[in-house]
Amino acid sequence: MLNQSLKKQERLHSKKHIKELFSEGKSFFIYPFKVVYKNIHQENGAPVQILPSVSKRKIKSAVKRNRVKRLIREAYRKNKSALFEAESGKEGTLLIGFVYVADTIMDYHQLEKKIILILQRLKSRYEKGDR
Repeated sequence: MLNQSLKKQERLHSKKHIKELFSEGKSFFIYPFKVVYKNIHQENGAPVQILPSVSKRKIKSAVKRNRVKRLIREAYRKNKSALFEAESGKEGTLLIGFVYVADTIMDYHQLEKKIILILQRLKSRYEKGDR
């Protein structure tokens, strides 16, 4: 079983990679997320890096925005093993941006179901060769 921690190297924080992800990445939509993903060539680091994003226009309160980001990270952390197994041993790093587009905060269980759907779709696209 894979370690269920979410280390700093698994979080996307490079401004260069973030810009590259949103300008050149592919995307799909599963409510309440717009998911942007891109495979880049990176020598060392995690096989997958994530970036949770919540718009200030949609959710005004910083406390609520931070809560949504915490929920996204937690749901991803608990369910990342299938995607990690598919990505490990491959060249490069898969960058994933979770853009939360809903106006209200969903409860954790609904959010977790959506994250699982997203990870399954990313895994199936990976297996088809759509990178």
